[in-house]
Amino acid sequence: MYSYTKLNPKTTTFEFMGPPGSILIITLCNVLVYFLYMVCNEDGCPPSWFWNFSIENLLQYAKKLTFFELSTLYIYVGWVSYLVVLYFILPCEECEGTKLRTGETLKYKVNAFKSLLVTFAAVILTLFIYGPEPFVFVSEHFLSLITAAVIVATTQAFYLYLSSFGEGKLLALGGNSGNVLYDFFIGRELNPRIGSLDLKYFCELRPGLIGWLLLNFSMAVKQYVTYGKVTDSMVLVLLLEGWYVSESLYNETKVLTTMDITTDGFGWMLSFGDLVLVPFTYSLQARYLASHPLEVGMLWCTLIVSTKLLGYYIFRSANNEKNEFRANPDSPKVQHLKYMTTEAGSKLIISGWWGRSRHINYFGDWLMSLSWCLPTGFDTIFTYYYAIFFAVLLIHRSFRDDHKCQLKYKKDWDRYCEIVPYKIIPYIY
Repeated sequence: MYSYTKLNPKTTTFEFMGPPGSILIITLCNVLVYFLYMVCNEDGCPPSWFWNFSIENLLQYAKKLTFFELSTLYIYVGWVSYLVVLYFILPCEECEGTKLRTGETLKYKVNAFKSLLVTFAAVILTLFIYGPEPFVFVSEHFLSLITAAVIVATTQAFYLYLSSFGEGKLLALGGNSGNVLYDFFIGRELNPRIGSLDLKYFCELRPGLIGWLLLNFSMAVKQYVTYGKVTDSMVLVLLLEGWYVSESLYNETKVLTTMDITTDGFGWMLSFGDLVLVPFTYSLQARYLASHPLEVGMLWCTLIVSTKLLGYYIFRSANNEKNEFRANPDSPKVQHLKYMTTEAGSKLIISGWWGRSRHINYFGDWLMSLSWCLPTGFDTIFTYYYAIFFAVLLIHRSFRDDHKCQLKYKKDWDRYCEIVPYKIIPYIY
C-alpha cells in the first residue's frame, strides 16, 4: 500500500513561470480567442478599426457585437452532452492505458472515430431536412459560441480543481504545489473521472476536434449561401483539416501515451485548450474564407497538398518507428536501428528518424499545420495564426520534454543530446 504523501509528493518546481505565468497565460488565452474574432471576420481581416486604432474606436466596434446569448450556451452544453451520450452508447473496444504509479492501469472506451462518423451522418441528414439555416446560424453566432465554450471550460476547470481534493485521488506530479492559482491552472488530478467517463481523455479528442470540423463545415455552407459556390481553397481546408482530425480519432489509442494523458494533470490549461482554443481558433482559415472567398488554382493546390503529404509522412513514419521500437525492439521493422542504453535501462534511438532530431515528429506536425494556412493566400497574416501558434507550442513542448528527460536520464541525456544535437528541424534547429 502507498501512503497518500508518498503517492502524491509535493511539487517543488514550477512550469510556465509559476503563478505569475499562470495568471498571464489565462488572461492572454481569453483575450486571444476574442482578439482573433475581432481582427478577422466578415468586416475585414483586419477590419477598419484596426487600421485606425484607438480605444474609442475599439469600444464602438465591440458595442456592435453580441458576445453572449443564452441560446448558444444551451447549444454548446448540448453539443458536449451529445458526445458524452455517444461515448457510452456506441459499440467500442476497451483499451488499457499506461501503468500508473500505483501499479494499476485504467480502461478507456475507444469509439471516437465512430462518434465522428455518426456526427457526420447527422450533419448530412440535418442539411437534407432543414437546409443550410442551422449551419448559417452557427457561423453567424460564432462569437457567442466562443463565450459559451469559455464558460463551460472554466466551469469544468473549477470542478476539476475542487474535486481533486477527494479521498484517494492520484495527483499529477507537477500539479501538487499547494499554490491555488498554479494548481488550478496546471491541473492537480492526473485522471479525473465521473464514473467510467475519463474527463481528460474525453475532452482531448472529442468536443474540440469534432467541433472544429463542424465549425469548418458551417463556414463552407455560409460561403455557398453567400456566394453560390464553395471555392477550391475552402475545399482544401475542409479536406486537409478533416484528414488530420479523422486520422487522429481513428488512432485514438495513441493519445494514451502522450504527455497530456500520462503526465499532465487536468486543469484549466487543458480544459480551455480542448474546449475553446482548438475548435474556435483552429477553424480560423475556414471562417476567413467564408467571407473572403479565394480560388487558388491547380498548381497552388498541388503545392499545398504536397506540403501536407510531406508533413504527414514525417509525422506518421517517425511515430510508427518509435511505437514499434517501444513495443518490440527486435521487430524486423526496427531491428536495424541503433540505440543507446541508459543507466535506467531505457533504450534511446539514435538513428533513423530519431537520429535526425530529438522531436522530428514535431517538424512533420508543423508542416501539416502550415498546409492548412496556405489556402488563405497572403493578404493577411492573421490566417497564419495556427502555424505561428503551433510553432511556439511545439518549441515550448520540446523544452518540457527535454527537461523531463534530463531529470530522468541525467548524464545519459547529455550524452544523447551530443549524438542527436538537433531539437526539431534537422541541421537547422
